[in-house]
Order: sequence, then C-alpha cells, then structure tokens
Amino acid sequence: MDKPEQEKVEYALRGKTLKVYLYLLRKGSAVGIREVQRVLSFSSPSVAFHHMEKLVNLGLVVQDQYGEYVISKKVDVGILQAFSRIGGFTMPRLGFYAAFFTVIAVSYLLLDAGRLNAYAVVGLFGSSAAFWYESWRVWRRRPF
Repeated sequence: MDKPEQEKVEYALRGKTLKVYLYLLRKGSAVGIREVQRVLSFSSPSVAFHHMEKLVNLGLVVQDQYGEYVISKKVDVGILQAFSRIGGFTMPRLGFYAAFFTVIAVSYLLLDAGRLNAYAVVGLFGSSAAFWYESWRVWRRRPF
C-alpha cells in the first residue's frame, strides 16, 4: 500500500467505521448488516450499512454472493500498529518485550542467586517494569 493510500485508510478508519472493521477482524467470517447493527448497538441497520460501505470503498471489505461482508485486506493503521494478534487474543506488542525481560530477570535471580550484580538486577527489573507499564498504557487505549 503506497503512502497516499495508507493516509486515506488511516483517515477513514476512525470511530464507528473502525469498530466495524475490528468486529470483522475478530469475527473472522462473513457477517450481515443486521448482525453488525445488533452487536455494535447501532441505532439502525442503515448506520451499519453506511460504515460497511466505507470499508468496501476503501477496498478492505468485499460482499459475498449471499450479501454478507468479509475482510478482503488486513491493514495496520494508527493504534492497531501497537497490537499483535495471537490466535484469538490481541495484546500490545510491548507485552512481548515485557514478558521477555521479566523471564530473563526471574531466571537471573534464580540461577545466579549467589553472585548477583546490583546493576544487572536494577536494569532487568527496571526495563521489565517500564515495558509492563507501557503495555498497560497501550492496552487502556485499545479501540476494541
């Protein structure tokens, strides 16, 4: 995706349109307009249709032969770039670093308990705490 197209998608994927896109990503299968309206608590099917048509015009969603909509292209824009999807679970990308540094810090404490270096302990636990804090901040802003 070239830069102008990426900017167009980022501008359009906000608010209720982003909620519809994220629902389609989570669902992973074809959905109808009324299902989207009901699940996302839109006031009418026409609101769901409007946002679905925006996604179709962006080329992110297509309509199948049964009139239902499916994701045709996955994009990472804005806040979505801060998350990774593993199976059915979405987590902040910084969570991987937090888990890595936590495992290293705990392993260091357990395996080298007799000859600990204060700088290493402070560095490992400090970096671990910083990554967990930043992961929590990103998780609080999640759009889904």
